[in-house]
Amino acid sequence: MVESIVGCKWSVGLLQLLADGCNRPSAILRASTGLSAKVMNERLRKMLRFGIVSRTVFGDKPPVEVEYVLTPFGRRFLGIIEEVRRLQEAVDRGAISERAVQWKATK
Repeated sequence: MVESIVGCKWSVGLLQLLADGCNRPSAILRASTGLSAKVMNERLRKMLRFGIVSRTVFGDKPPVEVEYVLTPFGRRFLGIIEEVRRLQEAVDRGAISERAVQWKATK
């Protein structure tokens, strides 16, 4: 599951937008330059299947409004992703050497 979500360049950005309160698909598209509606919908459906987001439909006749929000599991998942991002930033700024990280990974 983690590889499936993190392996897409858009997923982490979508998770962050949802965490920041950007919940409507049209707002997500406007906030994500280069993201197509097709890819956004695929990513959101996958996150829905894994229980990372929930989907709520308001209204019963078109036009309906749809909102996505992070589930409690999704918030925990985002916390893990944030920790990985912080670790990468530490490596990028030299606070942790890549060699040390590679050495620990081989043990």
